[in-house]
Amino acid sequence: MRYLLVFNPHAAAGRAARLREPVRAALERLAQVDLHLTQAPGDARAWLAQADLGGYDGVIAAGGDGTLFEVLNGLYSHEAGRRPPLGVVPIGTGNAFARDLGLAPGDWEKGIDLIAGQKTRHFDTGRVESAGGTFHFLNIIGAGLPGDVMQSSQRLKVFGRAAYSVATLWKAVQMHCRQLKITLDGAELERDSLFVEISNTRYTGTSFLIAPGAEADDGLLDITLVGRLSRLRVLRLFPSIYQGKHVEYDEVETFRAREIRIESAEALPLAPDGELEGLTPVTVRCLHRDLVIYS
Repeated sequence: MRYLLVFNPHAAAGRAARLREPVRAALERLAQVDLHLTQAPGDARAWLAQADLGGYDGVIAAGGDGTLFEVLNGLYSHEAGRRPPLGVVPIGTGNAFARDLGLAPGDWEKGIDLIAGQKTRHFDTGRVESAGGTFHFLNIIGAGLPGDVMQSSQRLKVFGRAAYSVATLWKAVQMHCRQLKITLDGAELERDSLFVEISNTRYTGTSFLIAPGAEADDGLLDITLVGRLSRLRVLRLFPSIYQGKHVEYDEVETFRAREIRIESAEALPLAPDGELEGLTPVTVRCLHRDLVIYS
């Protein structure tokens, strides 16, 4: 057995660096391990794209949602038959996707236990074709408020895991809605929206249960649309997202689709898996059970 460990020492505002040797030692009890330390944003993606993955039984992403996003897209630079199973070791700030594996942020030992168990599952992934290029995501992609939040949360890292929640509430009360044209499997909608989120899995940020009914292998993506509402209504709705109760509000619409297109009067930044990449107009497709993950 041989694993490739892609480790981001900058995850969790640099706190992940102290876990490098414990994580590697735990994996070395299972197999031979080759370590790649990421140097800067974009490094994992670019390095994996040119790496020879033929001799590996698994590629392990150790970091946060951003690290996982980069590793995923590095893997998708290779043909389907040449992608080893993906392992997730959550040592970042949010680790939203890891929650659907039963892992909380910081549960790195449990993540390695999943890899040790050698049980795998085929997960759906999302393929994004946007004005900024083509890429893939595992967790979620949003436009409107999510893009505003990501731009702000980068400056609020001092709050740690609370950064995303603080930024979301701050931007939400500013009530910047956009006119969106959304096409769901050919059916067109026009909405004045605070945001649209397209989910493959249930959580976003640190602990927002944004898509409580999402299943990561059903061949469908879950869409959450939030319309215009008052600031008081925002303050009432905001806490409900932690339990997934926001979907009960009249201003919130939910849908499921295999293909979604979003168009807007202005080019809006996209927020996939805790990152900023791409612009509207955008087409998002579900790739059914397209990636093998240790689970």
